[in-house]
Parts: sequence; structure tokens; C-alpha cells
Amino acid sequence: MKISHPKDFYAGVLFFSIGLIAMILAFQYPLGTAARMGPGYFPRVLGGILMALGAILAIRSFREEGGAISPFAWKAIGLVLGGVCIFAAVVLQIGLVAATVILIFITGYASKEFNVKESIISSVILSTISVLLFIVGLKLQFPIFPWGM
Repeated sequence: MKISHPKDFYAGVLFFSIGLIAMILAFQYPLGTAARMGPGYFPRVLGGILMALGAILAIRSFREEGGAISPFAWKAIGLVLGGVCIFAAVVLQIGLVAATVILIFITGYASKEFNVKESIISSVILSTISVLLFIVGLKLQFPIFPWGM
């Protein structure tokens, strides 16, 4: 048999592997029942779902045609991971709004279609949602702006 859709095949193998690892790690916790779930219930169910989806993707890759896997976009991976790390490092010092704006601009620059206007709009919308969700809704203790709450 020939793999005719390598992206689906390797994505399926990855999903299956992560699901299997979750299942193996969850066996050290009690399962419980559907009515009284134990700490091992959710990881086992989620691991099983991931394994099933991975198997479906991998099997499907033998029947459907698909493109080859493109090379890694190292610049994009570095900018996205770097943006998240910078956000985590500065959010308590400069506030949630400024850290979110920095995160949007750094990760947005990873795209070939980077646009300053769209990044500004996204920053305003996502900063507002972040403040409403995390500060107002969940009552987390993050500074909103550098000069305080």
C-alpha cells in the first residue's frame, strides 16, 4: 500500500501517539464512573477519541490524494513560540493589554500576509475580550495596564 496523502498520514500518527500517551499516563489514576468521574476518566476518554481520530486519518491517507508535506516554516514557528514566551514574561510587568498587543504583532509578523491595520484591529478586539474574560469574568489578578489595575 502506498501513502497517497502524507499530511493526513503523519497527522493521524501524531494524534494516535498523543492519545496513546494520554491513555498510558491516565492508567495510574482511578477511572470512576460516568456519574462520578475519577481523575483518570477525562484523559482516557480524550485519549481514546484522539486515537480513533488518528486511526481514521491514517487509514484515509491511503485512499485519498493529497499534496506533499512542505518544509517547516522555522521563522513562523520561532515567532509564534517567541511571542508566547515574551507574553508570559512581560504580562505582569506591563499589563494584559500591552502584552496582548505585543503578542498579536509578533505572531502576526509570522504570516506572509502581515498587515499593520489588521493587527491593530485584532489587538483592540482581543485585548478587550481578554480583559472581559480573564479580569471581569474569571476575576484573575492581572494588571490591565502598566500603571495598575
